[in-house]
Amino acid sequence: MKSITIIAQEFKWEKNCGALARVLANFGFEKLAFISPKCDFKGKEAVMHAKHAKQLLLKAKTFSSFNEALKSFDTVIATTAMTATDYNIPRSPVNPEQLSALIAKSKANTAIIIGREGEGMSNNEIKQCDFTVTIPTSKKYPTMNVSHAAAIILYELSKSMKTEKVGINIRQATGREKQVIMQLLDNALDKLDFSTEEKKDTQRQLWKRMVGKSMLTKREAYALCGFLKKIK
Repeated sequence: MKSITIIAQEFKWEKNCGALARVLANFGFEKLAFISPKCDFKGKEAVMHAKHAKQLLLKAKTFSSFNEALKSFDTVIATTAMTATDYNIPRSPVNPEQLSALIAKSKANTAIIIGREGEGMSNNEIKQCDFTVTIPTSKKYPTMNVSHAAAIILYELSKSMKTEKVGINIRQATGREKQVIMQLLDNALDKLDFSTEEKKDTQRQLWKRMVGKSMLTKREAYALCGFLKKIK
């Protein structure tokens, strides 16, 4: 649980910063960060809404850009209320329960990004993350308040991670190791014939999502790299 960081992206309202910190404390999470905050997340209103979780605000890390945050973690998970069909690979999500099952045994340095209030994350930002999680809300009103959405996701994560005891010695693939896998996949794709660059890019995005969702161990990552290196 302590290896998961919740990142608030460009939050504009102090009250949402405080409410998010309180939700983290409610479910036993301790790592909060902000990407380019548009308000004072340590301000009076933020602290008031955080209640007894104000220390999470005071020690929260900040990132100057989305890319800086992306490079700081092994696994980065996007959140969105706007989903699509399975043909739209970046926006083909897992739900919070599935997310919990995926990362319950993971020891990777993981971040979950809570997108901008009212706008969420851009298509390009979602595309750069390992995979996406969404809460199956009503189609009539799918968008939730950022802290409410975070509460549902963290609740599901906390259920499975509190009692997780197996696999303590399993080492997860790092962000750098997954980059090597994608470089080898790019080399393999370059050797294949595609009718258009768009189809080639679709294959790359599909493989990126599969690598991200699989929560590879180091041993699995090494084996996959060895296999890809054999492709002539």
